[in-house]
Amino acid sequence: MAKQKTIITCAVTGAIHTPTMSDHLPVTHNDIAEQAIAAAEAGASILHLHTRDPKDGRPSVDPDHYTGILSRVKQSTDAVLNITTGGAPTMLIEDRIKAAVHYSPEMCSLNMGSMNFAFHPLVDRYDTWKHDWEKEYIAGSEANIFRNTFADITQAAKALAPHDIKFEHECYDVGHLYNLKFCMDIGLFKAPVFLQFVFGVLGGIGAEVDNLIFMKRTADRLFGDDYRWSVLGAGGAQMPLATTASQMGGNVRVGLEDSLFITRGKLAESNAQQVTKIRRIVEDLGCEVASPDEAREILDLKGGDRVAF
Repeated sequence: MAKQKTIITCAVTGAIHTPTMSDHLPVTHNDIAEQAIAAAEAGASILHLHTRDPKDGRPSVDPDHYTGILSRVKQSTDAVLNITTGGAPTMLIEDRIKAAVHYSPEMCSLNMGSMNFAFHPLVDRYDTWKHDWEKEYIAGSEANIFRNTFADITQAAKALAPHDIKFEHECYDVGHLYNLKFCMDIGLFKAPVFLQFVFGVLGGIGAEVDNLIFMKRTADRLFGDDYRWSVLGAGGAQMPLATTASQMGGNVRVGLEDSLFITRGKLAESNAQQVTKIRRIVEDLGCEVASPDEAREILDLKGGDRVAF
């Protein structure tokens, strides 16, 4: 049997990093679109997309802020476009799902449990800020509870069910796998599911290989053959954990949402630079990278002709 190809997802901008942290972080709609297209050209078959307020670069879930990004990227690449429903930890689920409901993408993310989601230690690294909102936003994360209750998950699942969207089930800890299994047992999600194991977020499971093995073994027990999986390592864990996951038969996620760096102490110049690096590693170690259409087949997606943008 031929070895399954490795899907590379690129998370282009996210909602955690702020404009002060890197001049290379895309914050305008034009920059987000350009970097997304370049990441696809470098080998990403899935583009995980957030948007930002064009006035000051703060995280946004306003569907209008997606319009130019989605249409432009779709015209320029055949990559799968994945719209966040995570938004930012400060946002409520009814707002976070609006863009996915409006645009009916092939994929969207869905967080599988409530958690502390903190990045306040970053505030001490910067003395000046490009925008007034940044320092308070980062420092305030010490008090964040990223709410993803069973009621929230149910609301998102039912609102998006008519759109035949495949979820990227983001699991920040082992309990989130059990949450997903419960939701499948009550009929909210159908197999096969796509899991994104998330490591290294303060408040979630640590970025250690032992934890990756444990998460994978738990998923095997809960879901059998009815799942596909990928790994997201935050910060300095990005490339090491992605490399390990690719050798375990998993898929990988990189991007400036998850890490601003290309090597220790050196800022990445673009999302495409990170995609190029992980693609080289994956291929040098004997795996093949999936094209967008191969990713659609592996994940059983509805196809780019059935989106609303």
